[in-house]
Amino acid sequence: MLSVDKLFDRLPPHSIESEMSLLGSMILDPTVIADVLPHVSTEEMFYSAAHSAIFRAIIGLYDQHQSGDLVMLLESLRDAQQLKDIGGEEYLVQLAEAVPAATSAPYYAKTVADKYRLRKLIEASGQILYDAYHPSEDAHGVNEVLDKAESKIFAIAEQAQSNEAQGLSELLQDEIERLEAIEGKGVSGISTGFMKLDEMLSGLHAGEMIILAARPSMGKTAMALNLAEQIAFGGAVGGKKGKNDKVSIAFFSLEMSREAITNRLLSAKSGVDSHKMRTGEFTQTDFQKLIRAAGDLGEAQIYIDDTPNLSVLGLRARARRLVRKHQIGCIVIDYLQLLTSPAAARESRQVEVSEISRGIKALARELDLPVICLAQLNRGTTQRTDNKPKLSDLRESGSIEQDADVVMLLHREAYYHIGDDDWAIENEDKLNLTELIVAKQRNGPTGVVELEWDSRTTRFKNKTDSLSDGGYGAHSYTPPPQQSAPSPLPSTDTEPKPLTSDFGAGGGFSSFGNRAKTGPAEDHRDGGGPTEFDSDSSGDDQFGGDEHAPF
Repeated sequence: MLSVDKLFDRLPPHSIESEMSLLGSMILDPTVIADVLPHVSTEEMFYSAAHSAIFRAIIGLYDQHQSGDLVMLLESLRDAQQLKDIGGEEYLVQLAEAVPAATSAPYYAKTVADKYRLRKLIEASGQILYDAYHPSEDAHGVNEVLDKAESKIFAIAEQAQSNEAQGLSELLQDEIERLEAIEGKGVSGISTGFMKLDEMLSGLHAGEMIILAARPSMGKTAMALNLAEQIAFGGAVGGKKGKNDKVSIAFFSLEMSREAITNRLLSAKSGVDSHKMRTGEFTQTDFQKLIRAAGDLGEAQIYIDDTPNLSVLGLRARARRLVRKHQIGCIVIDYLQLLTSPAAARESRQVEVSEISRGIKALARELDLPVICLAQLNRGTTQRTDNKPKLSDLRESGSIEQDADVVMLLHREAYYHIGDDDWAIENEDKLNLTELIVAKQRNGPTGVVELEWDSRTTRFKNKTDSLSDGGYGAHSYTPPPQQSAPSPLPSTDTEPKPLTSDFGAGGGFSSFGNRAKTGPAEDHRDGGGPTEFDSDSSGDDQFGGDEHAPF
């Protein structure tokens, strides 16, 4: 391995004085050890080998007796035949006498810990340099090097995070203040825009991992986009809507391009048939609706990252950057099984998915925001008389169910009766019915939320909503000036782009029919929308076949 010390011809970061002062404080007053251990917990955090041995002996005495003094420490080091190696009795006396008071021990401990982390960073850098010079020759060689590099850096960063215990009295005070703030509002978390879902979940809460799972063609991505839009515009505590209540969203799309995502959002927001948008067969009235919808969506802080083949470590790195840069309040991931964890993949797919699931849960906790993660269900639903999904249908790993705080299963019964005219006639009221099954909620009830599905615009609605208004009725549109030369959709570079727009002279949107430049085609089985609908479609077409299926 390359030696970074030799590369830069200098000693790694350390502070012998801080190490001496820390050990002297611990010898002088063993009661400070409890304040030291949250910062310096292992002997390897000391640069000096002698100091490591002294620290190990002090902690050994503390574990046995919860106390210690200079005499006991001398005996311990003598018994271990290390007294001479650390400088003898004189050096221990020197350490104890060099500290005027032990109260500064936590400060010294923090300095020692900081220097240790810098040394670990240098060590990791050396390993990263070596790996970069010696990548494996298979197709995943470069990605493996990047994953290992991210893992090493993140491990050092996470080690620096302190999460000390809090007293119950302090926690109770915080909880009372939270309850006072939400009194009478009904929704204590981020509003989803779906009234019955908000009633059941009380909104989406910080630190939670929310799984939205379904079989292909049920509308997972459509639901995720609806949630992203509605949260972005009205996801404030209590569900209030206003210019100060917007929530910034990070949307990670591993299957569809950002152009396809933008197309879907425009269709859902404007009420214009998504098939017309792909073929360009929309009227001037449709175009004006699209322009107005683009203007409204341009106010939403939604940042779309369409990087394919993303590892869970890469996802966490990108999410951290977006949170720092744009104050993200909610993350959406489409979808879990498309993420990778190369190290865990060597064992089995089940182990890999478990590692991915744990990584997403850790991300929600670390960033203290809700993470909505889509997931595929296995074929169990198609092999039962009752097609309704169950928790046991979660694909490839039981750890998804264990890690998640909330699991929602999307079900459209009409999908399983495509081409069955008798069923369609007998169940006309169910053609657009969608059941959002809350199968698990760690801190609340489970149940079923009924929604209506508009296949033309790929939008889910509260059951009381009209299927023709193209929105959720919370925002009025102000038509922008007539556009003379619309500009294209966002580019496909790797930096996540917000859904913002400039409607000055020559601005606007026109390329609504553009197909995805990367990722699957828009009419992919789990990534498309209705392809043959028009305003005169019959009831049978309203729940379509696979080629008409939502993503």
